[in-house]
Amino acid sequence: MLIDTHAHLDYPDYASDLENVLLRASDAGVTRILTVGTGIESSRRAVALAERFPSVYAIVGIHPTNVEEEPSHFIQSLREIAKHPKVVAIGEIGLDYHHLPSEKLRPPSALQAFGCEFSGEPEGIVLDGAYKLLQSQVFGPQLDLAVELGLNVVIHQRDAWEDTLRLLAPYTKRLSGVFHCFGGTLEQAEEVIALGHLVSFTGIVTFKNAENVRATAAAVPANSYMLETDCPYLAPLPFRGKRCEPAYVRFVADTISQVRGENLDALARQTTATAETFFRLRRTESP
Repeated sequence: MLIDTHAHLDYPDYASDLENVLLRASDAGVTRILTVGTGIESSRRAVALAERFPSVYAIVGIHPTNVEEEPSHFIQSLREIAKHPKVVAIGEIGLDYHHLPSEKLRPPSALQAFGCEFSGEPEGIVLDGAYKLLQSQVFGPQLDLAVELGLNVVIHQRDAWEDTLRLLAPYTKRLSGVFHCFGGTLEQAEEVIALGHLVSFTGIVTFKNAENVRATAAAVPANSYMLETDCPYLAPLPFRGKRCEPAYVRFVADTISQVRGENLDALARQTTATAETFFRLRRTESP
């Protein structure tokens, strides 16, 4: 019995065959799926799916790369959505500095070749700083909302490790977060676990060039990690490059059981119990 703790079932990728996707998940032993919002409308769709399917639960929030698309009063709408009884966390929220506004600008050397001159900070630095600030201004209120509603959070962190931990620090012991799609080092995993957070592994653990992720998955404590697909992304081997779906979380579990030297059923029970505790899911529910 497995739980896919991070899916995006509201995406258009599943518009034509969602019921079959859920049937395949059930056949693979995936009894519950947490579908994750990435904005206000996406979160509403996640809740609608949770209402429609008993095995589906919703996580709602504003993804850091979508912050410019949401109205300034987003928190009011998110609060109402998050009060739904099948909402189990706030997410995915956090910081993402992988693609910054400066990437869309001509490099200064190219602009100077056209006779442009700069005074003060280059434009790219200003734009990047404003974008990072906006992400933090959306991250913080969502952390506050999670505390207000007694929910944990699903953290998206990409190329923003230090800032993410800095903004999370004031919430220590007030909430816990799971660093989803974890691809960092064992030292980083141990750092967040020591602060009361968890990590979660995707199909990346099956990739041939992901030895560091497998090493981390092999070494973290048994009750400190969960399993996910992040579907439709990151399909595990042997499906890499194709659409991912919740049934494939079994391949994630199988790989981790091998690198940890553990029985697959025992690992499934452990990660399911960890997810049930973190997301406060009832343990006696039928699929």
